[in-house]
Amino acid sequence: MQPGTPVFLTAEPAIRLGVFALVFVTMAGLEILSPVRQLARNSLRWRTNLGLTIAATFLLRVTLPIAAVGTALWAQSAGVGLFHIIEVPPLLSILIAIIALDALVYLQHRLMHRFDILWRLHKVHHADMALDVTTALRFHPLEIFLSMLLKMAFVAALGAPPLGVLIFEVLLNACAMFNHANLELGATANRILRRIIVTPDMHRSHHSVEPDEQNKNFGFNLSLWDRIFATYQEVDKADLAQMRLGLADCPEPKPNQFIWSLILPFLKIEPVKASHLSKGKAGEPL
Repeated sequence: MQPGTPVFLTAEPAIRLGVFALVFVTMAGLEILSPVRQLARNSLRWRTNLGLTIAATFLLRVTLPIAAVGTALWAQSAGVGLFHIIEVPPLLSILIAIIALDALVYLQHRLMHRFDILWRLHKVHHADMALDVTTALRFHPLEIFLSMLLKMAFVAALGAPPLGVLIFEVLLNACAMFNHANLELGATANRILRRIIVTPDMHRSHHSVEPDEQNKNFGFNLSLWDRIFATYQEVDKADLAQMRLGLADCPEPKPNQFIWSLILPFLKIEPVKASHLSKGKAGEPL
């Protein structure tokens, strides 16, 4: 960090790790108290999901050490980006940056489903057959790398304020753990919250084995992007309870294996029609 860097940016790693740990433990605890589905214990699956996020973090530290917040600091010192050309009040620039970055993640998510070369990476995330808080961490390291490159380019072009970028990244991580959690919110809470943010029920249908359901509800933070771009789908609670999750062409136990998950994008797998599968509950038993 440069001399004179605000304290909150100097403490960025501690802030991110602290919020991550707090949200992870909270979601894991709530999954025990109020689960949507009774999932069988599977330490191998948890180790694989956590292992993928550790591998991705290591790759980023080695290849892109400044990451998104560092890019924002560089843009600020160099006077690069839209917000350094057009004067915008500080608080407004932070708010715009958070919303714009969330729109970027929504667009990126749609592209991951649209192009085969990107889907090969993203399908590692979708291969998980049981949705819980650890699924939010299950991304192929190369997808995380490409995502960070896109985010850094966007941050530089926008001239996004470092604080706005930090807040967004903390929110993105926390919201992803929330909406992937195996958590029963209740009809009223779910109905109110999903007007603003993506809830577990809203995102669960995106992990269905059925392609028409996979290609809906792309949002991670704000739910308005799916509504604006007509990708919002509300699934009946009874259908959610019976919905089979994962990928039709990636049957258990392979998605639970770390090495298999790493090499999945490079494997040639014959497609299987999801409609040919039985409608039993996904993820139980594992």
